[in-house]
Amino acid sequence: MRITERPLFPALCLAGAVLLMTAPDPASAGPPDDAKRTPLDYPEAARGDVVDDYHGTPVADPYRWMEDIDSTETRAWVEAQVALFDSYIADVPARKRIEDRLTQLWDYEKFGIPFEKGGRYFYSYNSGLQNQNVIYSTPSLAADAQVLIDPNTFSADGTIALAGLAPSKDGSKVAYAVSDAGSDWMTWKVRDVASGDDLDDLIRWSKFSGAEWTPDGSGFFYGRFPEPEDGSDLRAANFYQKVYYHQLGTSQDDDALIWEDPENKDLRADATVTDDGAYLILTLGRGTDDKYRILYRPLADTDAEPIHLVGDFDADYTFIDNDGPRLFFRTDKETPLGKVIAINVHHPEPEHWETIIPEAEETLLGANRVGPFLIAQYLKDARSQVKLYDLAGAFVREVEFPELGTASGFSGDRDNTETFYSFSSYTRPSTIYRYDLATGESTLYKEPQVGFNPDDYTTEQVFYTSKDGTRVPMFISHKKGIEIGPETPTLLYGYGGFNIPLTPSFSVSRLVWMEMGGVYAVPNLRGGGEYGEAWHKAGTKLQKQNVFDDFIAAAEYLIDQGRTSTPKLAIQGRSNGGLLVGACMTQRPDLFGACLPGVGVLDMLRFHTFTIGWAWTDDYGSSENADEFEALYAYSPYHRVEQGACYPPTLIVTADHDDRVYPAHSFKFAAAMQEAQGCDNPILIRIETRAGHGAGKPTAKIIEEAADEMAFVVHELGVSLPDAD
Repeated sequence: MRITERPLFPALCLAGAVLLMTAPDPASAGPPDDAKRTPLDYPEAARGDVVDDYHGTPVADPYRWMEDIDSTETRAWVEAQVALFDSYIADVPARKRIEDRLTQLWDYEKFGIPFEKGGRYFYSYNSGLQNQNVIYSTPSLAADAQVLIDPNTFSADGTIALAGLAPSKDGSKVAYAVSDAGSDWMTWKVRDVASGDDLDDLIRWSKFSGAEWTPDGSGFFYGRFPEPEDGSDLRAANFYQKVYYHQLGTSQDDDALIWEDPENKDLRADATVTDDGAYLILTLGRGTDDKYRILYRPLADTDAEPIHLVGDFDADYTFIDNDGPRLFFRTDKETPLGKVIAINVHHPEPEHWETIIPEAEETLLGANRVGPFLIAQYLKDARSQVKLYDLAGAFVREVEFPELGTASGFSGDRDNTETFYSFSSYTRPSTIYRYDLATGESTLYKEPQVGFNPDDYTTEQVFYTSKDGTRVPMFISHKKGIEIGPETPTLLYGYGGFNIPLTPSFSVSRLVWMEMGGVYAVPNLRGGGEYGEAWHKAGTKLQKQNVFDDFIAAAEYLIDQGRTSTPKLAIQGRSNGGLLVGACMTQRPDLFGACLPGVGVLDMLRFHTFTIGWAWTDDYGSSENADEFEALYAYSPYHRVEQGACYPPTLIVTADHDDRVYPAHSFKFAAAMQEAQGCDNPILIRIETRAGHGAGKPTAKIIEEAADEMAFVVHELGVSLPDAD
C-alpha cells in the first residue's frame, strides 16, 4: 500500500563546511554601489493594447502576446533575455567558485527508501552526480542488486526522466512512466524484471496518475486525458480525465473504460486496488482541495458499476486499506486535524462509522497499514511524529527520531514484518532506516557520506507574531559560531499554500549558503498543512493576503531582532512560493535586498486558463467570480507592478517546458518589471531550456540553476565569501 500523507514540498536547505576555493577580491564580492552601477539595457518588449473587463473593472494586459510562447516575437524576446542574463552572471566573480563547491558536495551516494513486492526489493540510487536516479532490484537486501531501469540511458542530456514506478504484486513486472523535458505528460511502459526487457505495452497521454495493478499482474488501472490538439500539449487546459484498465499484451486503443464523468469536466479519479484484491476504490476529486467522493466495486465484478460509499467533496476521505468489508480512511470530517475512521461497505451510513484513531493535538498527515499495524504520521509544530496503532485503534508505540526533522516512508503490505523510512533535517542528509514491526527497533540501513560535519550547524525553531496576531513558527539554521547581526546575509524561503507543509529537509545548495556564513530561515505560513485544515483555509481565496502578511512579518521579525537587515535579506520561493515572493516584493519593495520568484504563478487573473491551472481555484479563487476577482487583483504580482517604483534586485526563474505553471507568467512579469523599474537594481529572468516545473530535472541543470541563483544573491547582497582552507 502507499502512504497516505500529503506530498511534502522540500525546501532547498543546506548545511556545510568551508569552501575549498580561492577567495575572491573583496572589492568584487558584491554589486557596485548606486553611483557606480550601470543600468541594464533591457530587451524591448512591445506594449499591446489588450484590456479586459472584469465585472466592470477594465484591466490592461499589455504583454498578452507573450502567452504565445512559440511566436517569433516571444522567441526573440526570450533569446535576448537569455543573452542578458548570461552577460550578467558571467561578470559575477563568485559564480564559478559556488558551482565548484556545489558540484563537490553534490557528489555523494543518495539512497531511496526500499520497498518490497513479492519477496523482491526495489529502490533508487544515485552514485553522486548522475543526472537521474537509477532503479535497482534485488531478491534480498543482502544480495547484489541489479539495475532495473536506468533513466540516464533515455537521453544524452538527462532530460528524459522516470516519472512513475509501480511493481506488480508478485514483483515480476514493473509499470514505469517517463516524461520528456520536465513535462507533466507521462508515457507508461512495462518491463519484465527477470529479463530486464520491455514488453510491447505503451500508454500515452497520462498525467497526474499512477498505475495500479490487479493482484494477478495481468494488467493495471491508470488515468489519462484526451489527446490534445497538435501544438497545444504544453498550454491547453486539462479536462475530462478518464480511468482505464489496460490488459497486458493489448493495444491502448482496446483498454476498458472504468470511469468517466462527461457532465463534470473538472472531476478526476484515482484508482486503488485493496491489498487483499477484494475491491477497486475510486477516489474522485476536483481541483487541489483534499475533498473527495469515494466509489468502490468488488474487483472481480468487472461488469458492476462503481458504488458511492462516502463523501460529496465535503471533506478529506483518503483511503488507507481494508479489513474485509471495513475500509479505513484518513478524514478531517468535523475534525480539522484529522482522524482515522472505518466504514463498513454493508453499513456505510455515518451513524455506523467507527473512529479508529481519534483527532489528536497534532496534525495527522496520513496513515498506512503495514503488517498488523496502522502507522500514523503526524506533524507537531512542523516536525515529524510517527505512532503505531493496532487495527482496533489501540496505541502501540511511538517511533523515536534522533532530532527535530522529517520522517517519510513507512509503506508496505499487510504481510510485511518490516518497513523502511528516511529521516532528514536541515543539517542531516536523508538517512534510511529499517524498522522492525515486532520489536519497534530502528536499524541504520544507509547513511550518506557528505563532505561536511553536521555538528558544525544548528537549527532552532522560533515563533513570531503576524500582522493579525497569529503565532507563526519559523526554523532558523546556520553555522555555529558565526556573528549574527544586521550584516548577516539571510535567505528567507516560503511557500504557504495547497495544504502542503514545509518541514525540515536537507539540501546541498542551502548547505553551501550556510558555509558562506548565511542564515537560512523557513517560516510555516498559513495556507500550508502544518496545523490542519483551519490553518490551510486561513491562507486561501479571500484570506490569501494572510500568507503574504505572515511572510512579511517573518522578514520584519528577523530585522527587528537584529538578526539581519534589508540590504542583507533575500527572499525565495517556487511555484506557489514564486507567487508569494512576487506578491511580497510588489507590496513591500522597501523590505528586501534581493528577490527570487521561481516558476511562479504571477498573473492571478488568467492562471486558470492554462493546463492544470483551473484546479488551483480551490486555493486562489477565480477572476470569474466578482468577490474573488477583487481579492486576486489586489495582490496579483503582474498587475501590482507600479511604474517608477524602485524594486529590489530580482532574478525570475522559469523553464520553457513548464506545463504546470505556464512560463508566460514569468515572461509577462519580467517584461512589466523591467519596463517599470525606477532605479538601477537589476531585473533579470533566467529561462531554462528542456526543463519543466522541477520534477525530473537533471542533476547538471539543478546545479547550474542553484549556482546562478546563489551567485546572484551573493553579488547583490554583497556577501564576502570566506577564505579557503
